[in-house]
Amino acid sequence: MAAPLALVVGSYNHDYAWRVERAPQAGQTLRGDAFRTAPGGKGFNQAVACARQGVPTAFIAAIGADAAGDGARRLAADEGIDAHWQTCTDAATGSACIVVEAHGQNRIIVALGANERLDPAFLREREALFAAAGVLLVQLENGVEATCAALDLAQAHGVLRVLNPAPVHDALDGTLLARCDLVTPNESEFALMLARTGGARIDADTLAGRDDAELHRLARGLGVPSVIVTLGAHGCFVSHEDARRHADARPYYRVAAEHADVVDTTGAGDAFSGALVAALLRGRGRPLRDAVVHANRCAALSTEHRGAAEAMPRAADVERRFGSGSSA
Repeated sequence: MAAPLALVVGSYNHDYAWRVERAPQAGQTLRGDAFRTAPGGKGFNQAVACARQGVPTAFIAAIGADAAGDGARRLAADEGIDAHWQTCTDAATGSACIVVEAHGQNRIIVALGANERLDPAFLREREALFAAAGVLLVQLENGVEATCAALDLAQAHGVLRVLNPAPVHDALDGTLLARCDLVTPNESEFALMLARTGGARIDADTLAGRDDAELHRLARGLGVPSVIVTLGAHGCFVSHEDARRHADARPYYRVAAEHADVVDTTGAGDAFSGALVAALLRGRGRPLRDAVVHANRCAALSTEHRGAAEAMPRAADVERRFGSGSSA
């Protein structure tokens, strides 16, 4: 029997990135230190991160009938990704403006374009991919109807459903979260999710310093079986409704961040989510903690290179840095 696929349903954006000493203030014009254009989009970044860990990866997305869309086809093929593209004639391929400051932090503006046209019917026509998948990974750069359709197809075939809730959408609510088995928000996304679902209103900047039991209580309020909150330099926090489901010894715990010589944090969250899915497939039956450690390491390595998709590390990169026992 063929190994189960990692199936990513998500976005492709072409990135336009400027590097500056600091981001401009309102009404201010600054000289940029450098400009570059590169592939991106949360879905595509995560598919690349997953494929580079040596896991068979399929990707479903929408692009425009334009040069950026043609480039997306070539890039996916070069990465060995089994890509299924819905071509839209009424919308351009998605694009992103990225401003990266000297210390590595970024600010991003996205024009989603064709990504918001991804049709649930296009997904249903590819149900065989869902039947062959071991894990589904989705984000929120597509229309919510398409995201929900993907989650429902995965449920019908008993596929583990992972949501990276970025960027937090106005339509994100308890109904959407109820379709998920695991979510991977960062601090700000976690705070927004709590507010959207009627939970506590909290300051995202205070999350890393909060008591583990309190974080677990907050995470349980989302109604998702497992929650992994990425906390940047503070690592991440894991909360389970039932730790036995993922072979973990404890219902909640932290995993420390790995050291990195940061130059660009643009794709770190995508590296984490994509590598997590790959590690879940490669380490089936092993504790989720092992997959989280591997994902943390991939995220750290991604910040040492500029760009998004192209900064995703390969399994060999992780092994060289952390040793042969580091990969799930």
